[in-house]
Amino acid sequence: DKLAVLQTLASTVKRDPTAAHYMFQDDPFLMPRNAANSRLFSLSKESGRNAAKYIIEHFPQYFDKNFAEPNIPCLMPEILTPQIEGVSEEALKERIHLRRVKDSVDLFDQLVQAGTSVSLETTNSLLDLLCFYGDAESTVEKEEEQKEDLEEPEVNASEQKAPKRQLQRGSQSSGSRWRENNNAERIFKIMPERNAHSYCTMIRGMVKHGASAKAYDTYIDLLNERHKADVHTFNALITAVPYLKERFLERWELAKVFLNHMAQQEVQPNLLTFNALLKTLRRCGGVGRSMSLLVIKEMEALDIEPSLATYDHLLSIFCRGVDVCPPGIILEVLENVEKKSFTPQDPDDGTDFSTSDNMYCLNLGEKCCDLKDIKLAYRLNKAMEKGDNWKFLDMDRLNTYWSKFFSLLCMMEQIDVVLKWYKDMYPSLFYPTPKNILDLLQALDAANHLEAIPSVWEDVKQMGFSRRQDVLEELLSLMTREKHPDEIQLAFANCAEDIKAVHEQTGREQAPFEWTGSALGHVALLFSRVGRTQDAWYVNMIERFQQINRIPTDQVMDEFLNCAQQTNSPDEAIKLVKLAASLGLPSSERLKSRTEKEFDLSEKQK
Repeated sequence: DKLAVLQTLASTVKRDPTAAHYMFQDDPFLMPRNAANSRLFSLSKESGRNAAKYIIEHFPQYFDKNFAEPNIPCLMPEILTPQIEGVSEEALKERIHLRRVKDSVDLFDQLVQAGTSVSLETTNSLLDLLCFYGDAESTVEKEEEQKEDLEEPEVNASEQKAPKRQLQRGSQSSGSRWRENNNAERIFKIMPERNAHSYCTMIRGMVKHGASAKAYDTYIDLLNERHKADVHTFNALITAVPYLKERFLERWELAKVFLNHMAQQEVQPNLLTFNALLKTLRRCGGVGRSMSLLVIKEMEALDIEPSLATYDHLLSIFCRGVDVCPPGIILEVLENVEKKSFTPQDPDDGTDFSTSDNMYCLNLGEKCCDLKDIKLAYRLNKAMEKGDNWKFLDMDRLNTYWSKFFSLLCMMEQIDVVLKWYKDMYPSLFYPTPKNILDLLQALDAANHLEAIPSVWEDVKQMGFSRRQDVLEELLSLMTREKHPDEIQLAFANCAEDIKAVHEQTGREQAPFEWTGSALGHVALLFSRVGRTQDAWYVNMIERFQQINRIPTDQVMDEFLNCAQQTNSPDEAIKLVKLAASLGLPSSERLKSRTEKEFDLSEKQK
């Protein structure tokens, strides 16, 4: 293995829990603060690569200088301009190799018009190119293909029929990508000689670009010509079954027909064959659940090792929600994967972006969270971190996985364990969502560990969640619910100062952040409990209730009266009574009587 030395060196370096993902620049201004920043920065980096690739491909004349000593050809930009001039089969082969779809078709037509015969091998290579790119330029392939959902909704068991509307919608959205009588079909029809490769290429291209019915007809033509299909063609046909038949049982019968043809033609199935079959069974309702385990047994009989996509298909077949998900299937799947380190073998092994919530680890992680099973979640996490399994999750899914795992930890684990995981995970593994912060605050509350709130608030500011109303309300509510030792109260007051500053920010790029009555009352309470009466009174925290048309709670009014009593400030107490009367608070009479009893008032003040 050429990478053995590098892999050995990499295994000696541990992850730095305080550092962001290695893909980001080691610069404070270019390191993401939250999941949204992480997605934006990673997409921006990939966009920059694509832009650089576009410039090199479209303006190669500006990159013809080679100053490298020594010159290493594999590190230099690939030559993408044709070097062979004229109309010849060699020129056609070169353009096919460079994946120039339109130029290849034009040159082929010129050869045919000139009466020059093109070899079967070269014509098949041209068909390969056209069918792979759907008779469009290769740059189109860079765009993500829109794929329909894999799952079919459940129906009455007696019907066992797929919804026709969804079938038509999926086939129409896919079929629009394969034009009628396109260049691939035209060249295929005028070929003087066709072999099995020609038919197989057309079938796979039609399935890939949504023309499933045409692919099936072409397969019938292949049989009539007494050719044999290869395993890749059968795999494509099996994945097309849901678009050829409507009823669940008919789909399974057609899939069995293809399997029988494989046996008759002595075509050995591979991993992708069984994954394609399971993928089809995902859209066969109850039939899929009854037949999928037989498929797995057949894989074992042929000594074919499952991939991650295999387990993903199984979970999706059996689990339609936590209420209808047999716990046994989850445990059985986990027992099979937790000791393995997987390598990509199927396009659906975590890299199928059309199934963002159906990748194995994420799918199983959701089930663990739904089942509230922390032991199962730990086992899944150990399997996910084994070897390079974590690489099957891209940045978005990795963050989603860790977010669900952390929420489960907050719900089920001791607070010391939760905080240990939190420090180890953020920001190197994931960026907490506002829901994760709320879960953490609830865990701190349940464990009576509120002294950790100031450090959580610092992280909240770092993540850019300081203007999230739900997070602020929860923070303030926990800090004011009961009194704490002076040191903690002082830290809480500093948090209140930050929150007050957030509400008073008047940046050009930020919309005004309005006070709520509860937030204003909580901040005022936190100031008063540490004796910061000037912050509470002279910065108009109390008078602001009247200005913004909010009503303070009785607790706020009583706290301020106590504060005025401790500082022996009858004027402030009178101001408080007047405020309560102006707001029409029921507690105004009680505040008035307390002021008369607890303060030495002058005649004028009375």
